[in-house]
Amino acid sequence: MFPAGAESLLHQAREIQEEELQRFCFRVCKLLQEDLGPATVDALQRLFLIVAATKYPRRLEKTCVDLLQATLSLPTCPEQLQVLSAAILREMSPSDGLTLSCDHNRSSQQLSLVASVLLAQGDRKEEVRSVGQRVLTILESRQPEGASLRPLLPILAKVVGLAPGTLQEDQITLLSKRLVDWLRYASVQQGVPHPGGFFSTPRARQPGPITEVDGTVASDFFTVLSTGQHFTEDQWLNAQAFSMLHAWLLLRGPTGMGTPDTDDKSELEGSTLSVFSAASTAGRQLPPRERLREVAFEYCQRLIEQSNRRALRKGDSDLQKACLVEAVRVLDVLCRQDPSFLYRALSCLKALHERLGADPGSERALVPLAQFFLNHGEAAAVDSEAIYQHVFSRLPSERFHNPMLAFEVVRFCRDNLPVSGPRLLGLLKQSFPNLLKFLAWNSPPLTAEFVALLPALVDSGTAVEMLHALLDLPCLTAALDLQLRSSPRPHERPLWDASLRVPHCLEAFRDPHFQPLFQYLLRTEACGSAERLTPLHQLLQPMASCARVAQCAAAVPTLLRAFFSAVTQVAVGPLTNQLALLLLERSDALYPAPQYEARVHRVLSSEFLALCRLKPSLVLEQAKELLAFVGNVGSIQSRADVFTSVVWAVGEYLSVACDRRCTVELINRFFEALEALLFEVTQLRPSADLPRCPPQAITVLMTTLTKLASRSQDLIPRVSLFLSKMRTLAQGPATSAGHGDEAAEAIRTRATELRNLLRMPSVAQFVLTPSTEVCQPRYHRDSNTALPLALRLVSRLVEKESGLQPG
Repeated sequence: MFPAGAESLLHQAREIQEEELQRFCFRVCKLLQEDLGPATVDALQRLFLIVAATKYPRRLEKTCVDLLQATLSLPTCPEQLQVLSAAILREMSPSDGLTLSCDHNRSSQQLSLVASVLLAQGDRKEEVRSVGQRVLTILESRQPEGASLRPLLPILAKVVGLAPGTLQEDQITLLSKRLVDWLRYASVQQGVPHPGGFFSTPRARQPGPITEVDGTVASDFFTVLSTGQHFTEDQWLNAQAFSMLHAWLLLRGPTGMGTPDTDDKSELEGSTLSVFSAASTAGRQLPPRERLREVAFEYCQRLIEQSNRRALRKGDSDLQKACLVEAVRVLDVLCRQDPSFLYRALSCLKALHERLGADPGSERALVPLAQFFLNHGEAAAVDSEAIYQHVFSRLPSERFHNPMLAFEVVRFCRDNLPVSGPRLLGLLKQSFPNLLKFLAWNSPPLTAEFVALLPALVDSGTAVEMLHALLDLPCLTAALDLQLRSSPRPHERPLWDASLRVPHCLEAFRDPHFQPLFQYLLRTEACGSAERLTPLHQLLQPMASCARVAQCAAAVPTLLRAFFSAVTQVAVGPLTNQLALLLLERSDALYPAPQYEARVHRVLSSEFLALCRLKPSLVLEQAKELLAFVGNVGSIQSRADVFTSVVWAVGEYLSVACDRRCTVELINRFFEALEALLFEVTQLRPSADLPRCPPQAITVLMTTLTKLASRSQDLIPRVSLFLSKMRTLAQGPATSAGHGDEAAEAIRTRATELRNLLRMPSVAQFVLTPSTEVCQPRYHRDSNTALPLALRLVSRLVEKESGLQPG
C-alpha cells in the first residue's frame, strides 16, 4: 500500500486524458530544446509518472520521443536528465520509433542507460546481440583513467541471461579471467574519500585496511562481506562479480552453452572421493574456466567463515545471512559441475548446519543447504534426514510468519518432487500439517504453489486427515495469530492485526481445557486421526473478521478442487465412501468466516457428485447415512447446495443399472423419505421454525421422486397426484410471494413436464433411467438411432398435454 499522498498522485496520473497528455508533451519538448535545468527535471519526473502509472502503454508524440533519445545520447547532458529519459523510453517499449544505438556512446554510464532501453525492446532487431558485443568490446579494451566498468556488469548479466549464444569462445574466456581477477585480487585497502571540506588534509585521507564485520582487520582477500568507509573501483566490481557468479556458472557448466573444458569426472561420485582431489590443482596452471571454479570455491568458503563472525551493525548481519544463502547455492553448482569439490565442501557445510541450528536468524540458509545435500548426499554417503527434519518441522512451526522463507521452503518441496526418493516424499507427507501453516499465514502468494504440491502429498493414508485440515485452514490461521500474540519473544512490529482486540480468544488459547484441541490444530506431523474442532470454531469466531483469516478462507475452495482432483486418482473402494460421508459431515461443521460456508458448500456439492460418478454404487452402500441426511429438514436451510446434490445423486444412481444389489424396498424407503420432506417444506402451513426451501431443491426433489417412481411403478399414482398438487400450488399467490414469479413458474413447468412424462411409464423409464449404451456420445450425434427420435417424441408430447389424453 502507498501513502495517501502517493495514491493521490497515481490517481491523478491515471486520470490524465490523451489531449492533456499531448499538451504536456509539447511543454516538455520546449524545455528539452531550451533549458536543461531544474524545470526540465521536474517535467520529466511528471511525464515518467504519467507513462508508468497505467498498465497500458501511453503514446507520445514522435517529436517528444526523438528529443528524449537526443537527450539520452547527448554526452554533455546532466546525468539526472539522462536517467529520466531512459526510464520514460523503457516504459514505452517496445516501440517502433526508437533509433538509439550503443555503438557511439562515450561513457559506460551512458552506455548502460542506452542498453537498458534497447534490451527492453525485446530483441526485435537483434538489440541483445549488439548490446552484448559493445559491452564485451569495452571490457576487452584498455580503459582510460577514471573510467568505470561498474555500470556495464548488470547489462552484461542481462545479456547473458537473454541470449547466451551471442558470446564467442574467446569472449567467454576473457570474461572468466576478468571474474577471477575481480573476485580474488581486489584491493584490501579502503578507498580514498573525495577531497573537499575545510578540515580535509592529506593525512586524513590516507586509506586504511579493509576490516571484517566484527571490526577486526581483514587477514585474507576482499569479499562482499569486507567492510570499510570507502571502497575502490575493483572492490565494487568484486561485489558485482559475486552477484552474477551463480548465473554465470550455471550457464557455463557441462550442460550450458559451448563444450565443457574439463573431463568427465562422474567417476568421482560415490563414497570413494579422494582426498588428493583437493590438492590436485595446486601444481598446474588451470584453464580459465577451471580457475574461475577454483576461485569461486575459495570465495564461498571465505564467505562462510566470515558469516560466523559477530557483526557490529544490523545491516552487516542481514548481509551475512544473504551472502550465506548465495554461497551455499554457488557451492551446490560447483559440486555438480566438478565432483572433486564435494569432499572439500562437506566438512564446512556440516559445521554450518550445526551452527544454523543454534542461530535463530539464519533459517533461510537451511533451504539451499537442504538442496545441496539432496543433490549430493548419496554421493557423499551423508545422511541428510536431520536437515530435512529441521526444514519441515522447525521452520514451519517457528517461522511461518516469514513470507520469503515460506515461499522458498514450499518452492523447494515443489521443485524437488521429480527427484524425491521414498524417504523424502514420506517425510513430506508426514509433515503436511506443518507445511499448511505456511499456507494458512501466507495464502495469497502460496495458493498456486500448494495447488501444484497437493497431488504429491495425497494418498490413501493422508486423504482423510488432509481434507479435515484444508476445511479447518481458516481456523488454523486464527490459531497461529493467537500463538504469535501469546509469544513471549518480542517482535519489532506486530505480525498480527493490532486493531483487532480478542481478549476472550487469548484466554481460551491459554485455557488448559482447550489445550488438547489447539495442540491438535497446531500439530507438526500427521497423526492418522481427526479431531472434531467445532468447539474451537465457536471460540475463534470473533477472529473471523481478521483480514488474514478472510484471505485464507477465500483460498480454500481452490485448494479443495485441487485436492479432489488428486484424490480421485487414488480413491478406491472404502476410501471413496469415507470421503463422501466426510463431505456430508463437514458441510455442517465449518469455521464461521464470512461467505466461507457458501463457497465451500458449492465445492463440496460438485465434488460429491464427482465421487458418485467415480463409484455409482456409493449411493447404495451408504444408503443408511444418505437416508438420515435427506430426511433431516434442517439440511435444506444450512447446506442447500450439498442437499440438492445428494438428492440428485439418489435419483441418478439408485437403480439396478448402477448396482444390481438395488431393491424395490430400498427405492421405496428413499421415496417415502423424500416425499415426506417435500410435502413438509411446500404444503404444510408456513411456520417460523420451518426452513424456506430453495426453488432448485424443490425441482430436484420432484425430479428424483419421478425417477424413483419410474423404477418402482407402483409409486407412479402417488407421484402423479403429488405433482398435480405441486402444479396447483405453484400457481397460487403464496408460492409467488415466497419464491418470486420466475421461480414459481419454473416449479410449475417442471411439475407439468414430469407429470406428463409419467403418463407413459415405459417412455419415462427410458428417458429418466437410460441404459449405459444409450448414454454413449454417439447416440447424441447419430440422427438415425432411437434416442433422438424418442427425445423428440417425448418433447412434443410434453408440450402438447392435450394430445396425451385418451381418445
